[in-house]
Amino acid sequence: MKKLTINEIGEMRLRPHAARSADRFPIYVLLDNIRSLYNVGSIFRTADAIRAEKLLLCGITGKPPRREIDKTALGATDTVPWEYHPDGVAAAKALKAQGIPIIALEHTSESQPHWHMSYPFPCCLVIGNEVWGIQDELLALADEAVELPMYGAKHSLNVSVAFGILGYDVLQKYKGKDKG
Repeated sequence: MKKLTINEIGEMRLRPHAARSADRFPIYVLLDNIRSLYNVGSIFRTADAIRAEKLLLCGITGKPPRREIDKTALGATDTVPWEYHPDGVAAAKALKAQGIPIIALEHTSESQPHWHMSYPFPCCLVIGNEVWGIQDELLALADEAVELPMYGAKHSLNVSVAFGILGYDVLQKYKGKDKG
């Protein structure tokens, strides 16, 4: 086993101009009032990694260009399609009108562990605020709710870490259905 160099890894990846026009996986991500710009940047980077269809930045969620977002996104703001919506509820309603189911990452009375979920595609993952989670009006629009089971004393993970886990789980299930 040999550790790959940055150049060797780079040769296996899409170039930024190619990433912008590459086919994307049918995973939308709606950020509902994410307060930390560093979390937004980290989510951009993970969305790039899973080649998400689009990020919808909603409410108080910061949008590029911002130094704090760029610090953790490392260029992903240029490779991930995104748009800003002042109202996450309206953005979710527009997706639902297009037939895109809404999947909330939230602990609810009906949420199931993310590994039990059979995700429909395309779908939209909703990621909520670091303190109060997904706003009630938006949660009411969700077709399903999934959670990351917590076995320690804390009730949740950092929002960008949680999205990383969920994003890769959804991608793996999509690619399993797609056999690619």
